[in-house]
Amino acid sequence: MVNTNMKRFEQRSVIVTGACGGIGLATARRFAAEGARLALVDHGGDADAAIAACKTAGAEDVFAIACDVADPQQVDVACAQALQRHGAIDVVVNVAGMMVFKPLADHAPEDWQRVLGVNLLGAAWFTQQALRHMRAGGAIINVASVHARATSPLVASYAASKAALLSLTRSAAIEGKPLGIRANAILPGAVDTPMLWSNPNLQSGAETIAPDDVGTPDAVAAAIAFLASADAAFISGASLDVDGGRLAKL
Repeated sequence: MVNTNMKRFEQRSVIVTGACGGIGLATARRFAAEGARLALVDHGGDADAAIAACKTAGAEDVFAIACDVADPQQVDVACAQALQRHGAIDVVVNVAGMMVFKPLADHAPEDWQRVLGVNLLGAAWFTQQALRHMRAGGAIINVASVHARATSPLVASYAASKAALLSLTRSAAIEGKPLGIRANAILPGAVDTPMLWSNPNLQSGAETIAPDDVGTPDAVAAAIAFLASADAAFISGASLDVDGGRLAKL
């Protein structure tokens, strides 16, 4: 449960991508409860419901931006709208993601282009805008995946995109340091979202997940908020596993 007495993000402007569902919505609600001003970026999600959820959580200033994160021009416009509305960008959380479930041999060029466009380049375009416009003390949080380190069949493009996202995070941390900007990555494991349960590996029984290995979106959101906060002021370029210890098992 969120401690609503903590207001680590009062007067801080936060952009969350993929904000209308799953980890993105949980993250937006967490920042709302801690006093942030929010820009909810999503492509086709229920923006009205997401705004209402954030207001219920405590947000006083929240609005939604329709944006395909794979399109750099749309990202430019989204960041300009956040700057115009809030006067600053203090935190960017890149949650937007997608998966294609196919054998590697069957991946078409458009599969690679779309997955990399959303999962890697989307984060790259928002990182670029953050490095241009974010004020000192800001933070970039990239939501990668345990698939960046250990993966399974049928998700080659997803795993590759998330592995590359860790490298992007390190580069952003290096180039952001002189600007007073930190960048870190979160590696969620199995999280109770539609993306998890739509995995054909799970549906077919080829892969199983123990109930105690499935986390909640709120648990991931708590880790994101920590890395975005002043509590993590000396953490940059790091990758934090948020998987309930799943990858630690031999």
